[in-house]
Amino acid sequence: MKEINKEGSHNNIWYGMGRERIDIPKNILKSRVQQNLLLQHLHICSIGHYPKAKDHYTYRKKGLPENFIFYCVDGHGWYQLNGVRYEVGPNEFFILPQNQEHAYGSSDENPWSIYWIHFGGTSLPTLNEVYAVQQFFKPSHIKSNNEIIAIFTRIYKTLQLGYSIDNLLFANMCLAHYLTLFVYSERHNDKVDSNNLDCVDNAILYMREHLAENIALGDLSKNYNYSVSRFSNLFKQKTGYAPIDYFLQMKMQRACQQLDFTSHSIKEIAFNMGFDDPYYFSKRFRTIIGVSPRKYRALKKQE
Repeated sequence: MKEINKEGSHNNIWYGMGRERIDIPKNILKSRVQQNLLLQHLHICSIGHYPKAKDHYTYRKKGLPENFIFYCVDGHGWYQLNGVRYEVGPNEFFILPQNQEHAYGSSDENPWSIYWIHFGGTSLPTLNEVYAVQQFFKPSHIKSNNEIIAIFTRIYKTLQLGYSIDNLLFANMCLAHYLTLFVYSERHNDKVDSNNLDCVDNAILYMREHLAENIALGDLSKNYNYSVSRFSNLFKQKTGYAPIDYFLQMKMQRACQQLDFTSHSIKEIAFNMGFDDPYYFSKRFRTIIGVSPRKYRALKKQE
């Protein structure tokens, strides 16, 4: 078969100088990945790096049964999802969800350089319902992180060595970490800048610093200039819990640590967690942890 030797996109695949691309063969995906209990939930289908991707263009009316994550390190490009067009520049990334019409391409004047991974798995519908993931169906800026390119390179070089089970396991275990570098980028920073966090993250940090106190929902929402109902909805959307329920879980997590690593009495621990009534503390502890504080400590001693 004659090779395509001109730059540009042909059948939704870009050809150009410096292109790096690996497509996992369908028979490998079917026999070694989709049948493997460790890999079937989330796995790489293809991976690539397109530097200065002039005339890069793709359109898929029905989308694909997998997700894409794109990381632009230089130049400019665009994509269209759900009828909305977004511009993309350096140090920005976005995720294209499965089974949705989309198009994307590089700028004519300043073509983008991108790293991308096309990933599938049975867990994608659940993953795409996660609030933290849905935010990045729109482009988002990310601080330069050497670890991103390092892990991408490690995955790529591993797959170049072939599709042994060890190589597939290593590459796909790296995939999960790679995704967190984008979706939860702030958690990979040693220092958390509260100015860059949303109201929910800031509220959680505030809760952590005031575990020995009682916090009113009205005061929390007022701190972030939201009504109680709006703040509660935002908090539950991101965490899956109502704010005060989340705060109580944090208190009980700290109480477990004190039961594990100190000789404090249950009454002392209750007071440390802001409970005036040790009996009420024990009741809430049992509801959240599943056993009473006394039994929890006894079970830990047996272990």
